Amino acid sequence: MIDATFDYGPRGRVVVVRDPAELARETVDLALTTVIAAQAERRWAYTALSGGSTPKAMGEVLARQPYRDLIAWHYLHVFWGDERWVPLSSPESNAGEAKRIFLDYVPIPASQVHPYETEGMTPEESAARYAELVRSLVPSDDGLPRFDLIFLGMGDDGHTASLFPHTAPIHEQDQLVVSHVVPKLESPRLTFTPLLLNAARLVIFLVGGAGKAQRLKEVLEGPEQPDELPSQVVRPVDGELIWLVDRAAASALEIASDLPRG
Repeated sequence: MIDATFDYGPRGRVVVVRDPAELARETVDLALTTVIAAQAERRWAYTALSGGSTPKAMGEVLARQPYRDLIAWHYLHVFWGDERWVPLSSPESNAGEAKRIFLDYVPIPASQVHPYETEGMTPEESAARYAELVRSLVPSDDGLPRFDLIFLGMGDDGHTASLFPHTAPIHEQDQLVVSHVVPKLESPRLTFTPLLLNAARLVIFLVGGAGKAQRLKEVLEGPEQPDELPSQVVRPVDGELIWLVDRAAASALEIASDLPRG
């Protein structure tokens, strides 16, 4: 159940729910709405998932009834907004974890699940192939593939997807998908660029927990500084941006005093 909704103008709409369980359920409901809309138009829905605890909780809900049977899985194509440079079998793999938690237990055709290739090639080759895959499958608008729904998380440092502070992909406006080495992690990452993220019909940030509260305040209510806070670079050009957050994550926002008590 939604507690409250607040309009942050070009920075998006903030939807506050009570707790992590409600956050997972509301996320599932938004995914269901997206698939239903595509089904009504007799077309596929194209969505991109992220890593993190909330998408995992969403997957656990999707794998159970009634949602397992409510979702028209054959209308859905699943991609990932970013990925670590690890095998699909690794517990660090975003796609691998999604498969193990729910995609392997729901009736979605295997041909409609699209993990990055992270073996037998370089990260640069993997990113280029993924961009080609996106271009070949996702319908385009003005030459840019337009996802129906992209789920994103926000890290403690304000990063999203694998757009980390002070890294070049924050400003990428030519390529759809890139690989880059994140210095503080000392490892390669694959990620959608702002060009692809901002072409989506709907982007939903999933943010939960008091540990994210101050950073969320900085992203939504602080000055524009995308090099410091890459989540600020996400501004769909002709789509909608929603921040789906629980009360704990919203607790530092100016609107916190307007939230229901109890």
